[in-house]
Amino acid sequence: MLSTLQNKEQKIAVIGLGYVGLPIALAFARKLKVIGFDINEQRVEMMRNGIDPSSELEKEAFENCDIEFTTSLDKLREARFFIVAVPTPVDEHNVPDLTPVLKASETIGKAIKPGDCVVFESTVYPGCTEEDCLPVIERISGLTAGKDFSYGYSPERINPGDKVHTLENVVKVVSGSNPEILELVANVYEMVIEAGVHRASSVKVAEAAKIIENTQRDLNIALMNELSIIFDRMGINTYEVLEAAGTKWNFLKFFPGLVGGHCIGVDPYYLTYKSAKLGYSSRVILAGRVINDEMAAWVAKKTVQAIIKNGGNMAQSKVLVMGATFKENVTDIRNSKVADVVRELQGYSVKVDVVDPFASSKELQHEYGFGLAEEAGSDYDAVIVAVNHEQYLNLDDAYFASITKPGAIIADLKGIYRNKINSREYWSL
Repeated sequence: MLSTLQNKEQKIAVIGLGYVGLPIALAFARKLKVIGFDINEQRVEMMRNGIDPSSELEKEAFENCDIEFTTSLDKLREARFFIVAVPTPVDEHNVPDLTPVLKASETIGKAIKPGDCVVFESTVYPGCTEEDCLPVIERISGLTAGKDFSYGYSPERINPGDKVHTLENVVKVVSGSNPEILELVANVYEMVIEAGVHRASSVKVAEAAKIIENTQRDLNIALMNELSIIFDRMGINTYEVLEAAGTKWNFLKFFPGLVGGHCIGVDPYYLTYKSAKLGYSSRVILAGRVINDEMAAWVAKKTVQAIIKNGGNMAQSKVLVMGATFKENVTDIRNSKVADVVRELQGYSVKVDVVDPFASSKELQHEYGFGLAEEAGSDYDAVIVAVNHEQYLNLDDAYFASITKPGAIIADLKGIYRNKINSREYWSL
């Protein structure tokens, strides 16, 4: 199959063209014939016109790419190598929602043929590919995995907003249903991954490797958040402590903050869910999740306490929240913990304005029930700088003085204005 793909005699298909799928599809399309498949016709039409719906890629990224964007199942059937890159969220109870990946498996089942290969990239718990997804493909197609068609797993490592650690220069973990397929999957990805690939011994190992990448980060950030709460009671600045501790060669540099998004704040729940199914109740991982999920409420409480201390009336107080996306310099609002901060503040009867240079007001309104203010107002009792977008980095003391009341608090969650705010009360995690 490898040579026929390289000679463009056969096609590769990428299913799901979001933050993960589109960069992968375009990378392969510079080498191979690619079918980019998505169920959202509006998004597909945008991509046909060289527009990334996620606003991550410039129009130039679509140039010199041999790709056909489609919602057609008939067109999808022309592919022989399938890559699945759909979201894997959790529901309101933090239980894994496999609906997207199982729907994608149904679609694969309608398109796959004997001799084809399917590779999953979506983040799942160990065992999900072989225990949950493949049976769906088998049921729909009437084919047997490992016999009639081959399969593999290669976890995505796309980092939205990161222009340094891109798809091509980050090592890719790959796995296959047998040694021969492992080599096929590895060789296919090696065509676009300049940093090379790491061959995992099994699909489960590759799945587990992905899930612990983000679980490890979640736990380390949880430790920083807990330290921030402790140091706040001691009256010392967490960032100063981390700066001092960071002078030791083996100190790991993590920082406190709101943990949202579709990876770090979600993936650990996939691991603990599967763990519970196997009879083991996680303690450390879930403890970290509890701390990180409660940070939004703690930030809101600290802000309200500061307003009350300054003699403010909650019903007449105004707070500006700067930043609504889940991280800096992206448009992605999925699982943004800033929304939790807003809800908590509104629960205290505070009037909240939200601004963000990247987020869509319409999407925020649909997802969380609040939109964006056209611009920052004035006479705020507090300002919470929740996301360190590039547009905020050079703001100074005079700016914050111009939009706040005397005695207002500036809550700088990322510590970007440390030692720069003098005319107002300053606080950071």
